[in-house]
Amino acid sequence: MSKTDFAPRLKLIRTLKISTPVTCHHCDDAPCLNACPAGAIVYRADTVQVDQERCIGCKTCVVACPFGAMDVISVPATRSFAGVQIASGTKAEAHKCDLCIGREAGPACAEACPTKALHVMDANALEATRKLRQEQAALEAPGLGAVA
Repeated sequence: MSKTDFAPRLKLIRTLKISTPVTCHHCDDAPCLNACPAGAIVYRADTVQVDQERCIGCKTCVVACPFGAMDVISVPATRSFAGVQIASGTKAEAHKCDLCIGREAGPACAEACPTKALHVMDANALEATRKLRQEQAALEAPGLGAVA
């Protein structure tokens, strides 16, 4: 495998000052799932997954994703001939974070992050973070005793 064959499932948006990772949010009512004409995007084990066998590479999911987390990449295509898989060019297929669904240690990106900034959050953790941010915003609002 060469460097050009590597297709990370986490996008990095770079600016002059910061770099921000962007990944699939595994939405409850996933726009990509609802938009897929081939039924290749499925909700499985509380995550949004791509069934590569069904994917037709149409890019509808890329347009539907509000987070920019979907890509369509070229992968080697194979076909079966007399029970043997034979290379037959390339095929386009949807590509996104799958939360390392079969990996015992969980998402590799969270494990490898040197600052430990990446982690998987459940609904309770998201709600707690939302409440904390609302409280902080209220305390920092002008005229409400904000500390400069």
